[in-house]
Order: sequence, then structure tokens, then C-alpha cells
Amino acid sequence: MRRRATEFRRPSRRRIPGWIWLLLLISVTAGMVLFFFQHRQDQVATPVQENILDAEEEMRATLNFTQELLSSNSFARQLAEQMTLAKAYLVIAKEHDNLQFAWELSSRIRNCQLLLAQAAAGKVITQKEAGPIITQLAQLIYKAQDSHYDISTIIDTLRSHVLALEERANSAIVQSAEFGRLATEVVSKSLHCVSIKLTEEWFRNPAHQRLSEEVRNSPRLVDNNLYHFCIFSDNVLATSVVINSTVSNADHPQQLVFHVVTDEVNYWAMTTWFLGNDFGGCTIEVRSIEELSWLNASYSPLVKQMVQDGSKGSIGEMKYKNMIFGLLLKHLHFYIPQIQPLLEKVVFLDDDVVVQKDLTALYSVELHGNVIGAVETCLEAFHRFYKYINFSNPIIGSKFDPQTCGWAFGMNIIDLIAWRKSNITAKYHYWLEQNADKTLWKAGTLPPGLLTFYGLMEPLDRRWHVLGLGYDSDIDDRLIESAAVLHYNGNLKPWLKLAIRRYKHLWERSLTFLYS
Repeated sequence: MRRRATEFRRPSRRRIPGWIWLLLLISVTAGMVLFFFQHRQDQVATPVQENILDAEEEMRATLNFTQELLSSNSFARQLAEQMTLAKAYLVIAKEHDNLQFAWELSSRIRNCQLLLAQAAAGKVITQKEAGPIITQLAQLIYKAQDSHYDISTIIDTLRSHVLALEERANSAIVQSAEFGRLATEVVSKSLHCVSIKLTEEWFRNPAHQRLSEEVRNSPRLVDNNLYHFCIFSDNVLATSVVINSTVSNADHPQQLVFHVVTDEVNYWAMTTWFLGNDFGGCTIEVRSIEELSWLNASYSPLVKQMVQDGSKGSIGEMKYKNMIFGLLLKHLHFYIPQIQPLLEKVVFLDDDVVVQKDLTALYSVELHGNVIGAVETCLEAFHRFYKYINFSNPIIGSKFDPQTCGWAFGMNIIDLIAWRKSNITAKYHYWLEQNADKTLWKAGTLPPGLLTFYGLMEPLDRRWHVLGLGYDSDIDDRLIESAAVLHYNGNLKPWLKLAIRRYKHLWERSLTFLYS
């Protein structure tokens, strides 16, 4: 069969290469996948957006009331500002005897307060609710301004009210301080009854006087191989807690000697108590401050100043005498070398402390030639010298650094040999004379102590003496557990009903009622 000529032949079909088919298949597959995921994203995005919108709505609904007051376009802020101004005009209206207008202002102010209270509880204030009140208050304020209650009148009136409130606040502060002082000084009924019972026992039992004389003549009182402690107090139970807690934590309590000085009123009760109770074989000497005949106005500037102050007053002789003895007991630690002339080293303890460790280890602390060992209290800025002493006085400013760290009385190891060598008591008298006009410090025993022992104090480890249990309710439990001595300095003494309950058991566990 003849084949056609080339020009008459049917063109042959070209075959599509395989790689083109593969590329086309991949494109179609990718398009389907993208379509599928886009459809899913649209379905998921819708509820997510709805949740976001709901959350924003909820956030707006629960907007903090303080933030709403700060917002310049909120109804709460407008109401608060209107109410503040209305209250000022209310005061002025009352002073001008415009009682009808004052009643109208009071009524609108109450409505405003009710609406703001609802806003503070979380309710959103609407224009329908706030509009009428804002309008009514604005009309009343305009009426007040039209009644010549101008800005100058408002300022003068409010200034007088502020001054009156400041006077009342200052008076309340003074009264609070005075009541706090009285609460710490007034003897509780139970403690007073204990003292009376013990005093009666002293006079009823002549054996107590004989035993007391034996203790006074004991050679242990001047034996420097023993451990000596000084306590000056008119509180029988508080002194008992100090001694009992010290003895209970000592490895060798029979080596302890306590030298107690009290006032004339409590001498018999104090002596009877310690003669009738056993404290681990230790020696306890009780003396009356009246026995210190050398402590008079010719020797001590403190006594001289108290005598002069007493001559100006009108209080009774007995009450004045008790006041002198009470104040002298607080300052008596400045006269330890005169009270105990034969001793070389002592530990001084306040009557508001509780001992938790063996304090005989204090005798091994190296003082490096210093007179007194104490725990520093300058962890906070307000416990530095400038907070206790008036540095505007040139006598102070030229001799002391105002940033010097303060320290605490209440638990101190004292080298009496170094004391006598440095003539510490004479320095104390010097600063008392310089402060005769009360310009260097106001009151207390710490300021003269800081000046007297300046440069002669050896810092002790903080764990020896933890302070603040008489005013601070947030002391770390670990610090309390590690402390050798807990100090209830402050007004909230542990034997008072107003004591901090968290710390009271630490004091009560050393309280003994063995005497009957």
C-alpha cells in the first residue's frame, strides 16, 4: 500500500512527559491540603475570637474601681469629684446656718455614695444611673457658688478644719503614748497581791531575816571564780523568770551568783520569794536601793536633778520617793562598779528578758580591751546615733559620728576592771551634766549609754540577744529559737494582759509558783 506524501499525512500526537504529570499532581494535592487547613482555621478562629471578646468584655465589666476613678471619662470619677466639692459646700452651708441647703446637699451626697458603693462592689455605672445625680449635684454646686461661697471662703474654712483635726490627732498621739506608759508601769492586781502576801510572810517568819543575813555574808558574793549576774528591778515575778530561765539553761547552776537590787517597797517580798524557792543551788543576794547611801545628790547629777525637780512639784513625799527609786533602778547599771567593788566581771540582765542558753559562755568572749559587750541594732537606719542624740549641738557634733551603729542594753557582759580604768561612771556624770537642759537627748538610759561607752563597746553575735518581743509580732521563729536571750523591750511586757500572745508562753514557761 502506497503511503501518502508527507504534506498530506496527519500530524502525529505528542506525548506529555511524565515529569509534567507529576508536577501537576503535586500542585493539585497541595491545593487540596491548603484548602482543608484554611477551612479548619476559619472554624477554630471564630470561637477563639469570640472567647477573646468575651474576656475583654468581662475585664471591662470587672474593671478595678480605683482605675475607674482615675479614668478621665468615667462616671465614677465625675461622681467622686462632684461629691468632694459638695461636701466642702456642705460644711460651709452649716456654718452659715443654711440648713435647708445643707439638707439638699446631704441628700444628693448620700445618693452619690450609694452609687459609688455599688461601683466599688463591681457594678458598672451607666449614664442612665449617673446622669441625674451628676446634674443635680452640679445644680446645687452652682447654687452654692451663687450664694457667694467662693473659693477663698472654702479654703479658709477647710484650713481651719484641717488645723483642728491636726490638733486632735496630736492630742490623741500624746494620750496614746501616756496610756502606753501607764500600762507598763501600773502593777497588775495579781502581782500586787503576791507582793503583799510575801511581805506579810517576811514579818511573820523571823527565820527569813536570819537566812537573808547568811546570804549577805556568803563569800560566794565576791568570788571572782564564779559567774556573777546583776539585775535591778521592782518586779518580783519578772526577776524570778530571769533567774529561773538563766539557772535552767546553765550547765553548772551552782556556780551562778545573782545580785538583785530593788526598791524599799518590794525588798521584803523579793527577799522572801528567793528564800522560799530553790533555783538549782545558785546564790541570790537581794539588796534595797536605800542601802546605797553613797548614791546621793552630792555624788550623782541624776539624783541632784531629781531632787531639784521634786522641789518644784506638788506630789506627796511618799509618791515622790517611789518615783525617784523607780528612775534610779533604770539607771543603776551605770553604778555597777560602785555596787560591786570587789568583782571583776559581771553580766547585766534587764528584768524583761528570758534566757534560753547557757550564759556562762559570755565570760569567755574576748572584749579586746573594751568595757562592755553588746549586740548592735543598726540593721535598720533608725538605730544609729543620730536618731537618739541631738547632733545639732556642737558638743555632740564635734565628738561623735552620727552614723555610728547603736546597740542595746538588757544583756551585756561588762569588764569592771576596764570600767574602773576608763572611769566610765565619771564620763556618765559628765554627759548628765551636759544634758541638764534636756537638749542633747530627751529621756531614757540608752542615749547617755551610747555617749558614755563610745569607742569602748565590743559587738557581740546577734544571737546572744534578740530584741523586739515587746512590740514586734513578726520576729522570725528561727531567730527566736537560736537566741540566747529574748528581750521583751517595748510596752507589751509579757506579764501584762496586752502582751503579744505569740511570745507570752516563752516567758510563762520560766515562771515558778513554788512558794506557798
